[in-house]
Amino acid sequence: MDRQLVAQRGKRLEYFTIAWNTLEGLVAVLAGAGAGSVSLVGFGIDSFIEVMSGSTLLWRMATDAEAPTRERNERLSVRIVGLLFIALAIYVTYQSASALIRRTAPEQSVPGIVLACVSLIVMPILSLKKKKVGHDLGSAAMHADARQTDFCVYLSIILLVGLVCNALLDWWWADPVAALVMVPIIAKEGVDGWRGNTCCH
Repeated sequence: MDRQLVAQRGKRLEYFTIAWNTLEGLVAVLAGAGAGSVSLVGFGIDSFIEVMSGSTLLWRMATDAEAPTRERNERLSVRIVGLLFIALAIYVTYQSASALIRRTAPEQSVPGIVLACVSLIVMPILSLKKKKVGHDLGSAAMHADARQTDFCVYLSIILLVGLVCNALLDWWWADPVAALVMVPIIAKEGVDGWRGNTCCH
């Protein structure tokens, strides 16, 4: 096995992850803002934070991990990503609670449903490929990044259930409840990041 070729495959996976999460985030935030969907906006912001996290891992793969200055910068960037996840968890909690209290009904979002469905196809495949690279390289960082991709799958499932229930059953509360269900997953990513237990550490 040529480790350099495997490492290059890992980098390509990270480039794809960054590109996909950027597109996913844009679609989710725009569709969520248009429909008044807390879960969609939260999902989109999470995708943008994942872009930062993936960029940090890519940077780690391209630099000398033994350089003290780079290690300090890496730890700082990981903690910043963790704080962003924690801030997102607080934001989603507040917005969801407000929507439930005010009984604010979001509009149906076909783009959001399509996005969640596509994400449920792309993310599991991406996770499997990352786990294969992680296994071949013996890389704990890549394995952890694959686990973070698995978190995106869980968020996509929650998002899809909330959007479909709102669209088909007219359950106005399904969207903010779905957003609240996302909070523990997002918060865990944040706490792990603050402790340095993310994909990049």
